[in-house]
Amino acid sequence: MSEPTPEALFGAFIERIEALDLDGACALVTDDVEYDNVPIGKSFGPDGIKAVLGPMLGPIEEVRFEVLRQVAVGPLVMNERVDRFRAGERWLELPVAGVFEVTGGKISLWRDFFDMRSFEEQLQGLFG
Repeated sequence: MSEPTPEALFGAFIERIEALDLDGACALVTDDVEYDNVPIGKSFGPDGIKAVLGPMLGPIEEVRFEVLRQVAVGPLVMNERVDRFRAGERWLELPVAGVFEVTGGKISLWRDFFDMRSFEEQLQGLFG
């Protein structure tokens, strides 16, 4: 069986995050994956992803990643998207530019660029 394309792998990864299946999403990354939320910093490995996303997703009831534009070249997938997180009746909507790299059929780099101030203000409004 052949490996999925980087674009298909990214799609499967995002579907699992949208299903709030962090363990399933992390099954699609390398053991040493670099997860870089540029304004926040880097973490490494599936446990690093879980340490960052786990507390945030805990109170979240729904996640949607709307990809607006995407390009895939070789092992790279780059996209412009809006990441949406719902808690109760409120939504946090964050414009994001993302870079993903695939090595050996798994995601080895996940780097997101977003405006930290907008994120913090919306996060406070979501839970505050």
